[in-house]
Amino acid sequence: MRAQPDADAEAVVEVQDLEKRFGTFRAVAGISFAVRRGEIFGFLGPNGAGKSTTIRMLCGLLAPSGGTGRVAGFDIRRETERIKTRIGYMSQKFSLYDELTVEENIDFYSGIYRLPKAMKPARKDWVLEMAGLREHRRARTGALSGGWKQRLALGCAVLHEPPILFLDEPTSGVDPNSRRKFWDLINSLAGQGVTVFVTTHYMEESEYCDRLGIIYRGGLIALGTPRELKTRHMPEAVLEIDCAHPHEAMTALERLPEVKEVALFGRGLHAIAADAPAAEQAIRSTLAAGGFQLGRLERITPTLEDVFVSLIEARDRSGPVQTEVTQ
Repeated sequence: MRAQPDADAEAVVEVQDLEKRFGTFRAVAGISFAVRRGEIFGFLGPNGAGKSTTIRMLCGLLAPSGGTGRVAGFDIRRETERIKTRIGYMSQKFSLYDELTVEENIDFYSGIYRLPKAMKPARKDWVLEMAGLREHRRARTGALSGGWKQRLALGCAVLHEPPILFLDEPTSGVDPNSRRKFWDLINSLAGQGVTVFVTTHYMEESEYCDRLGIIYRGGLIALGTPRELKTRHMPEAVLEIDCAHPHEAMTALERLPEVKEVALFGRGLHAIAADAPAAEQAIRSTLAAGGFQLGRLERITPTLEDVFVSLIEARDRSGPVQTEVTQ
């Protein structure tokens, strides 16, 4: 079990009012946050929310349109080349060369990161062991499974032992078992003091992070530990409903004044209410009147998905998020 990062540790990633515009479209709309040394920090949000754009600015791959930021003590506008020597970066496309063998990919990235010749054998051996590819070292990378490619890409990203690692949707497109194994590796690296900044849209992965920023339409709408997000942003009760024809039942329950929100969740429904007993009574009556057979109705501990859905719906109700720059 990895020890929790020190709450007083120095910030190694800091941004203030960070913004990125593409023409009149604001992909990142003035966000501010800090990431501490040794922390696993997650960016949770739907596709197109601004996660990848933010990471590319922090890695020195994309120039900000506004705001300030520092990574490993270096300015993200003026010292991008120095930042690149202090970070590892793994994109969701893995950045591997399929026509090269496993060993050839490792050798290539050893050269890119300018590893001293004396260090290369030991680092190559570490990557092969970590990725479980020792017996496949001469296999063409394009023939590997998604999980093996993923671990090889991670190994190549940390060949030079960077203190900060940026992972952009690193588990997209791989099976759940490979995702779990990958997170074991992330925890191992964080346990060695590496700061990990990871973007994801998988709710279960968000639980593995020390802290989370929820990003939506370019804006940071919540920030905290998974526990803090569930308690601070979900003071209302969450009711789990197992009933017949949940989609049709949801339409009926949405009309109830006792129910603040209702959403499909797996094969059932989750309803949010300020007064749980009153909501339960109203839900039972409505489902019975509509002929929906009720299997189970109980109050549960909110999940991060409940928080995520609630925050996004609240933001949408408050009015459109400004994603265009007015002239």
